[in-house]
Amino acid sequence: MIKVGVAGFGVIGQRLVDGVLLQEDMELVGVADLAPTLAIRALKEKGMPVDLYLVEGADEEAFKKLGIPVAGTFSELVDKVDIMLDASPGGVGKKNKELYMSKNRKAIFQGGEKNDIADCFFHGYANYEKGLGKDYLKLTSCNTTGLIRAVDCLDRAFGVERVAITIIRRVADPGDYHRGLTNALQIDKAPSHQAVDLMTIMPHIEATGILVHTPVTHGHIITVVVHGKKKISAEGALRAFESHDRIRLVSIDEGFLGNASLFRYARALGNPRGDMYEIAIWRDSIVETGDDLMFAINIPQESVSIPETIDAVRAALELQPDSASATQLTNKYLGMARWKK
Repeated sequence: MIKVGVAGFGVIGQRLVDGVLLQEDMELVGVADLAPTLAIRALKEKGMPVDLYLVEGADEEAFKKLGIPVAGTFSELVDKVDIMLDASPGGVGKKNKELYMSKNRKAIFQGGEKNDIADCFFHGYANYEKGLGKDYLKLTSCNTTGLIRAVDCLDRAFGVERVAITIIRRVADPGDYHRGLTNALQIDKAPSHQAVDLMTIMPHIEATGILVHTPVTHGHIITVVVHGKKKISAEGALRAFESHDRIRLVSIDEGFLGNASLFRYARALGNPRGDMYEIAIWRDSIVETGDDLMFAINIPQESVSIPETIDAVRAALELQPDSASATQLTNKYLGMARWKK
């Protein structure tokens, strides 16, 4: 049984905890954090189902006053695990890496860290084998994770030469106040980092993109124009997407009008926090334009990278030798593709 620790119990850390607990070949040792946040107070109210460790600089007295039990220090947590999943705020992972290195522990970092923190910029489908046995892996961002799923799916089936993307990006996660309240759209310079990151993971594909920030919170939408090595038909793309266990096909006629529809549906399913691990592609959006193919994706930004993070554990510790066997096991334990049954 692989022993796993999580650093940071924020938006991603909470979901990493959930994902690890579902893996039948992994054991969650505990989570480390700095302050008695609402998420940690909720843990206490639920009976502390997860052991809590405190990072350097934490005020232990604040936890004691609230009756929140502490299992030990961050350093002690690292001693007990085979691998750390680092979901600390961007930039903190670099400092944490010094601790991991001193104790000879492997770690997986999230998309908010810079690429040079890791031995491998990782995606479970597109370059799993490059992560085998590496000590430090870094995930792609939420948008890039979902984008690569779709592009890699078509690339494996048909071969892809280039893609052009437009990202309609949520401005903040639900509950974030520090971004402010806005009534405006903001455009970034092209190419977006997601297009550049895609080329880093999949160097054989030419990519460019534009990103637009929008004053919404429940998910991003990406439009993708794909040029294949040969023409990719809408029907062929549909079949390829249907075969992928981390891609869910939806339609406007079914009531999936946009990102909020998918969030509400996840809540109706009883998914914790309204999370969805899969990206959604609208059937209605898959169209041919000349020799190109166009479609639109919904990215559930808070949870989409969890499956690929579990894949990264499998790669770093060489639990499975290839992407097919690793992603299949991750998908099984996470309960992916239930909608197909």
